[in-house]
This record gives sequence, structure tokens and C-alpha cells, in this order.
Amino acid sequence: MQSVAPTIVFIGGGPRSAGILERLAANRHGLFDAPLSIQVVEPHEPGSGRIWRYDQSPGLLLNSTAADVTMFTDSSVACEGPSVDGPGLATWAACVLDGSIRDVPQLEAHLLDQLRALTPASFPSRQLQSKYLEWFFRQAVAALGPDAAVTVHWDTATAVEDSQLPDGGAQYRVQLASGGVLEADLVVYSLGHTDSQVEPESARLADFAARHGGFHAAPSYTTDVDYSAISPGQDVLVSGMGLAFVDLLVLLFEGRGGRFEDRPDGGLDYVPSGAEPRLWAGSRRGVPFHSKISSTLHGEPVGAPRYFTSAAVESLLAAHDELDFRSQLWPLIAKDAGHAYYRELFTGYPERVQGSWDEFEARFDGLDWYSREREDLVAAAIPDTAVRLDLEALDQPFSGCAFPDHAAVQRSVVSYIERDLHLRTSPDHSETLALFTAVLRVYMELGRLVPQERLNSRSQQAVHGWWHGFFSFVDSGPPPHRLHEILALHRAGLLQFLGPGTWVRPDEASGRFVAGSFQSPVVVDAAAYIEARLPSPSVARSANPALTDLHDAGWGTEQLLLTSDGSHSTGKLLVSSSHEVLAPDGGRQAGLFAVGPWTSGWGAGAFARPGTNAAPFRENDALARRLLSELSARSPAALTGKALT
Repeated sequence: MQSVAPTIVFIGGGPRSAGILERLAANRHGLFDAPLSIQVVEPHEPGSGRIWRYDQSPGLLLNSTAADVTMFTDSSVACEGPSVDGPGLATWAACVLDGSIRDVPQLEAHLLDQLRALTPASFPSRQLQSKYLEWFFRQAVAALGPDAAVTVHWDTATAVEDSQLPDGGAQYRVQLASGGVLEADLVVYSLGHTDSQVEPESARLADFAARHGGFHAAPSYTTDVDYSAISPGQDVLVSGMGLAFVDLLVLLFEGRGGRFEDRPDGGLDYVPSGAEPRLWAGSRRGVPFHSKISSTLHGEPVGAPRYFTSAAVESLLAAHDELDFRSQLWPLIAKDAGHAYYRELFTGYPERVQGSWDEFEARFDGLDWYSREREDLVAAAIPDTAVRLDLEALDQPFSGCAFPDHAAVQRSVVSYIERDLHLRTSPDHSETLALFTAVLRVYMELGRLVPQERLNSRSQQAVHGWWHGFFSFVDSGPPPHRLHEILALHRAGLLQFLGPGTWVRPDEASGRFVAGSFQSPVVVDAAAYIEARLPSPSVARSANPALTDLHDAGWGTEQLLLTSDGSHSTGKLLVSSSHEVLAPDGGRQAGLFAVGPWTSGWGAGAFARPGTNAAPFRENDALARRLLSELSARSPAALTGKALT
């Protein structure tokens, strides 16, 4: 019988899979030094995958600067495997340009222009990012060495079945859409953001639009939607003002031939092409995500979390069977955010405060964030109320506001955006950068410090819902010029704001969608409605055939949270802390692993800032080591299996 290497099949070949491959290469020595076969199933270019593929509008950008993107597990990452230094996106671009990195296919002229203009502070195009991710994938494959054979199948996995080989060979058979079959000892579902079948409410809205000759776009990855049915000058209702909304503006305005011109005051004017629609946009908050920050710290560097620490969490775990995020963890997180924010004010802008930082910090340490004493301390030290940190107001900027008319909504949203730009791009308000950094560090630490299974159900909902949404709103917003573009489109009369608490419903009497705000008397109607957000995760209703098969076969199940009014599904695939797929009864499916935003894991992305002990890199390393250990444990049997077909 022919001896063959044991096989890992990756279902999905985007940046998360590339990161795990890099960790497999870094950790092989001492864990599994034998020959290895890796099969990657990916219908798009490996490394970039679907979301970061080259084939999308060149106007779509990252919401991170070139300096803030790396795929390498650097020395800051607290993991068992060895760190590997390598160029982040900014350094990679410079090296491609000067020729010190040569193994990159010939770039198109517009990408070469981007390379020449790129600085560490630039927001690169997603097309340029795709080339970096594809290069990284090739580097990871090369690092695996000559005894690791990596094969890419430009295909879609449709099902995974028991192999049932009588000779103790490969455990699973992965079915491909083309009809091919891959035998696997281990399978890793690494699919990134996946689509779901249309939710019942969105399906109802789509049916309404079809019956009345209108247009409806359900939640989806923005660049995958065909907006050609939207006519020039047509009114369009939009719910959602996050990153999907920003992408939508790019496609419907610059993407239709319009352009932005600089104003003397630093803003922008929009010059229309005549092909644009008119948008009426709103959301729960009624405002776009906060701008990315261009300032630098004036005071002392932001340190590691001071209150949300390993010791603090261990103390809570020792005292409680279950933890509550809002009452036990969030106050520590909020206090860390406040500490970083006020430290920057005291050490960077002493003219804005009363007293010294040492005195303030000594008193601040002993006070609960949600205490009158802490509020009194801040009031005495920070004379200007506008500079004091109010996290609730930051989260819900128009809470309690009642707008008398449409004009008041427009003035308030415009004023809010202008102030946000001032605070986040002015060199005199770097306290916002300190806050950003503190929130980012806690976000990356949460999954490491808090076992998800020790959170009560309400808290698991809060972490995946409110906390992720708050982090995205504060820390994961668009480049500043995108907010300038929003203001320019508004001045041009092509973008109107619906306000906070936006609602949209179909009206059978008129055959049109009707929208308004719970905090404003204004009501508008239109024949077109776009839900500008990603679809909610759902394994049971997944549009990915491999996930649907996993669920329908009973091998995997959605995460259920038990609350006082019954059980509720998060829609995410239930996995263990080691990313093993869990069956409905909680049993571990030997040899099946899953990682990504559609799993019940912490879901920390695929790439990150350099030097931040990034959570995805820690997870990649732990999963890679687990895969290698699994192969090592079963290698005697695996090495006598049948050859791959």
C-alpha cells in the first residue's frame, strides 16, 4: 500500500487561511516534521479570497492606513509558536516599488501609481490590498518547505462526508462543485464573511418591490449587488450608515462618473455627472461611523490595560460561576478607556485641566467608573464639559433628542459630522486617539482573558451585538475624507439624513417604501430601498453549500443562548475554544475545525495592526499547533492511507 502524507483540507483560501498556513510553517519543527499535504478549496484568488479580491471597484478603500495592516505574527504576539517578522502593507508596497520584493506579478498602471503615491498614512485601495494578501499566501506556502505539498483547487466545497475507509486512512471526503473529491484527515472551514439566504423580512420587502415595480437590495456585501436598476435622479431609501453605506456612496456617485473637488476651507465639493440617484439615509444612531484618526499623541504613550487585566478577570472568575459583561466587565473596560483619555489630556494639554496627572490618577484608581465620586473628580479636574468623556453619549449621540422638522435633522447630523472630523483630525485633540487605542487593546484582549463559556447568555449576546457594534462605531470607521465626501454630497442635495431610530416599511396603498425616524416627524417615500449592511450570520440559512451541509448533516449546529424568555440562536456555528466544530449535543467533531466571523469564537478579523498582540494571530497560532498535534497523534495510521485522487 502506497504511503502518502496526511492531508489538511481548507475550505476557503482567503486571508484567514493564509494566516493559518503561515503559522503551520512556523510551528512545524518539533510538532510534525513528516511530509504533509494541504489542499485549499477557493473559487477566488488564494490569499485575497472573495471579500478582498482584485475584481472590485478601484474606488473602494481599506478603512485602515497602510501602516496599520500586517499579516505577520510579529514579536508582540503572545503565542507558543515562534514569531516571524515580515513587511506590513506599507513596507511591502515600498519594497515592491524599489524592487527589493520581486515575486509579485506585473501590476497594472493604476496600481503602480498608487504605490508611488502611497505613504504609511494612506488608505490603500482594496485592489492593492488584494495583491499584498496574495503575495503573503505565496510566502506562507513557500515557508512550509519542500515536504509540504500545497494544492489549490479553484472550486467550491459542497459537502464533507465520512470517508469510511476500511484501512484506517483519511477520515473525511470533501465533495467539490466540479464533481471532484478530496480525502482529508483534518478539515478547516475558513470561509470569511459568507452570505445567508434572504431573511424572511427582507424577502417580504423584495416581493413588495417586485410587485410594484420598485427596487430592493437585501443585506449583502455591497460590491456584489447590481444597482443598475436605480435610475438617475431616483429617490432611494437607505438604512444603515456604517462601512457598507460608505461603499454604497462610492459605487453610486464616483462610480457613476461624479467627482469631488477641493474647497479652500479644506472640505470638498461634489461635481455630479447627472447619473446619480438621491439618497435618504438613516440608522439606529442616525450618523455615520466615527472617522479614523490622523492626529498623534502629545502626551505619554497609552499603556496596556490597567483595570481590565488578567488578574482582575481571574478574580471575577474565581468569585462567580458566570460573568455579566455589562455589570462586571464593561465598567473595567470603560475605566481603561477613561484612564487613557484623561492621561492624554493631563500629559498632553495641561492648560485644559486642573491639578496634576499623578494626583488625578491616584484618586481615579480607587473609584468605580459608574460612581458619583468619579464624576465629581472629573468635574473638578476638567473645567470644559465638552472635553469630558461620556461613553453613553459617544455610543448614542442623539439619545433623548426630539427634532421638530427635517431641517433640524439635517443641521444636527451635519454639525455632528463636522465636530467628529475636527476632533479626529485636528492636531489639538489627540485624546480621541488615546481613547481609540485603549478601546482597540481591550477589544483584542477580551477573547484571551474571558472564556466565552463563562459569560452568561445575556452577556454573550452583548459581546457579539452591542460591544462589537460599539467598537466598530468608535474604532472601525472610514477614512476622514469619506466623511468630507458625505458632507459634500449633502451640500449638493444628493444625500439627505433621516435621523436616528430610522424605520422603513412597505406601503401597499401607494406601492412605495415609506421611511422616517422615531425622533423626527418627517416621513418620506421612495420606490427603492437598500439595506446597507452585511447579512446576519446564519449557518442554518447559509448561502455557502459547505456550511449548509454541515448543519443539515447534524454535524454542526448554531449557537443557542438560554435567556429568561427561552433559547435564541445567534446564527453562528458553535465551536469550542479550540475551534473544533461542536455537534448539537455538545460533542466535538474529531478532525473538523472552523474559524471566522460566522463562528461562535471571538471573531477578531484576518489581519491587524503591527505590534498589537493581535487576537487573530494568537488564534491562528493556537489552531495551527492544534492541527499539527492532531496529525502527529494519528500519523502512523495516516501515513499508510490511500493516495489522494
